[in-house]
Amino acid sequence: MNFLFAWRYFKSKKSTNAINLIAWISVTAIAVGSAALIIVLSVFNGFESLVKGLYSDFYADVRVAPATGKTFHLSAEQLKKVHTITGVLGLSAVVEEKAVLMNGDCSSIVYIRGVDDQFTNVSKISNHIRRGKFELGTADVPKIVVGAGIENAACVDVERPAAPLTLYMPNRSASSFVSSDALNAFNVQAVGTFMVQQDFDNKYVFSNIGFLRFMMNLKDDEYSTLDIKTIYESDQVKKELQKLLGSGFLVQTRYEQNQSLYTVMQIEKWVIYGILSLILVVAAFNMIGALTMLVLEKQKDIAVMQAMGANTNRIKGIFLTEGLLLAGLGGVSGMLIAAFICWIQLKFELIKLGGNTFIIDYYPVKMVIGDFLLVGGTVFIIAILAAYIPSRKASLQEFSLKS
Repeated sequence: MNFLFAWRYFKSKKSTNAINLIAWISVTAIAVGSAALIIVLSVFNGFESLVKGLYSDFYADVRVAPATGKTFHLSAEQLKKVHTITGVLGLSAVVEEKAVLMNGDCSSIVYIRGVDDQFTNVSKISNHIRRGKFELGTADVPKIVVGAGIENAACVDVERPAAPLTLYMPNRSASSFVSSDALNAFNVQAVGTFMVQQDFDNKYVFSNIGFLRFMMNLKDDEYSTLDIKTIYESDQVKKELQKLLGSGFLVQTRYEQNQSLYTVMQIEKWVIYGILSLILVVAAFNMIGALTMLVLEKQKDIAVMQAMGANTNRIKGIFLTEGLLLAGLGGVSGMLIAAFICWIQLKFELIKLGGNTFIIDYYPVKMVIGDFLLVGGTVFIIAILAAYIPSRKASLQEFSLKS
């Protein structure tokens, strides 16, 4: 019943055209605000999905590191027990150290990761090779794969190598940091370049674990991290690993390895949501004005309904429904427009990113049903709050048919 009255009031011709104009302005404002929210949240989802995908290609599902210090020892028996944990699909031993990569007058400070032959089963870094190949050599003849940023900084050309590069690493057996033997040096050949994300490209170099153990004077059972690939949710595997290895080890899921990044991304998304919601708040003021003028327009109708026995809740419900109708038309229209624009962007990639420094050249978009529900709920709450004032005024005032 309330909806029938509200729909009739919305469609009917008003004595003052300004009422219709303000009503349509409020509908349009809500549509624009809803569309903007959906589009921006979808773009944030697209970037978040892209970044998480890139980070998941670099970081393992679960990482085991020492709780204190830089390395830890794991026996062959302990490694076998890790393999038997339900959900563990594969693991790779890693040794990591800070080093200086020299190429004539060019140099770069890098983090070099020595990995075993199972690393490509745990990480997808080999899928991001842009030049050359992912080949790490042996302990005696080491080869390295460098990030794109390091390739530029160290003046490396992996496709046309000239003189070998020199890698300098701290000597753990040195008597002091200023002694002549403070650094170990070894010639290496760069054979590949990867490009994942700027933070990785400017920082990491990969080689084989045997070479790193030789350079760092490590034992065969000594590691920096243990990278683990899991079949299902990492949290359960993490609990089993922590129980097996004890408090001397730090076991982290991919989210925990990059917790600050994911937290910042979520905060940015909610801040943008809050800012763009102000558009809907502005539209609510238009709705208050439209409903207030409608109440004045329908004074005689209200008086007739009161004479026929309509109580205050009935009259209030009619104008609340009118407000929800205006908001619903605007919100649904805005969400349909946003879905169409996002689909166009997904299909044709029309809106491009500036510059050529990112891994893609267009704005990524990912529509999530939760965003549509969130925007719909926001429109509903704002509509209720905006329509309450004029609907309450209409229900409490006494109108006369003679006025």
